[in-house]
Amino acid sequence: MIRLSTLSLLGALAAVPAFAAPEAYVLDSSHSQIVFDYNHLGFSTGFGMFSGFEGKIQFDQAEPANSSVEVSFPVKTMLTGWQERFDHFMSKDFFDATDDEMVTFKSTAIEVTGEKTAKITGDLTLNDVTKPVVLDAVLNQAGEHPMVKKPWAGFSATTVLKRSDFNLGQFAPFISDEVNVNISIEAMKAE
Repeated sequence: MIRLSTLSLLGALAAVPAFAAPEAYVLDSSHSQIVFDYNHLGFSTGFGMFSGFEGKIQFDQAEPANSSVEVSFPVKTMLTGWQERFDHFMSKDFFDATDDEMVTFKSTAIEVTGEKTAKITGDLTLNDVTKPVVLDAVLNQAGEHPMVKKPWAGFSATTVLKRSDFNLGQFAPFISDEVNVNISIEAMKAE
């Protein structure tokens, strides 16, 4: 009787679907960018970009709220399109960045808001200040990469940051305190 009960229990457990764990993905640095823009004195919109950064995603496509993301990159990888602007951004007026000073983002929660949308809350460390930030994120596509023939995922996200929150508010309000941030990343399943 005990043996029959044990076999019945094992059979019942085998019939319960297994919970899938998030799968590890790594960013495709060649196809991941962060573009930011700000108002310059009301005359123009200034743009900048970070590219070539590293990061990892724990991606649970079935239960996106179980996913997570971590990204980091050196401040000095900023691209501004003009060396003098880059030099000014790296000066004491703004970042006063060292060669190894990093920008990091680590998610703390994901709230699914739609079939392919979510709010990703995380800690952004910028200019030695850590603040919570919410990204409005979209899953662009997940599936097999047509050329590489392995699992791939693409995401977009937006947020607005206040420079003054990160001790970067020099010249505000003439140069907007608010900076629009647009993120586009691709990630491949880790091997």
